[in-house]
Amino acid sequence: MRFVCAAWDLDAAGVLRLPSGRLVRGRSLRRALPAGPSPDLGVYLLGSPPPEMPWESRWLRWPDFRLPADHAALQRVLAEVLQRSGTQRVEICCAGGRGRTGTALACLAILDGLAAAEAVGYVRAHYDPHAVETRAQQRYVARWRPAGAG
Repeated sequence: MRFVCAAWDLDAAGVLRLPSGRLVRGRSLRRALPAGPSPDLGVYLLGSPPPEMPWESRWLRWPDFRLPADHAALQRVLAEVLQRSGTQRVEICCAGGRGRTGTALACLAILDGLAAAEAVGYVRAHYDPHAVETRAQQRYVARWRPAGAG
């Protein structure tokens, strides 16, 4: 059965429909907050702590053009994102909204059931054609496995 969540408007900027039908928004923190409802949860992938947000947030240390500093923390946060995106508006952001955000969205798509070999292409086709910027990020996605997977 496919899951459909109406928390985000599918036509809104940066909204990605995951294979299950759940909606998650990716965005750049350098750009103005998009019009429309605020997120219930924001996940911020930055080398230093993000500015204070008026909604619940998580920060993962992840330097620009690199990989996450704590793989286990990414696993935990993406599991929470997937669970909460079923009923809440969740966004994933980095400074530019492409490399780190695209990498996290690709890993989230794998967690949602997509094959790792398809994840980067899926995110580029449905979120941003320039998502997952570096070869290291592409390799990270190709090797990424949800916690507890074989």
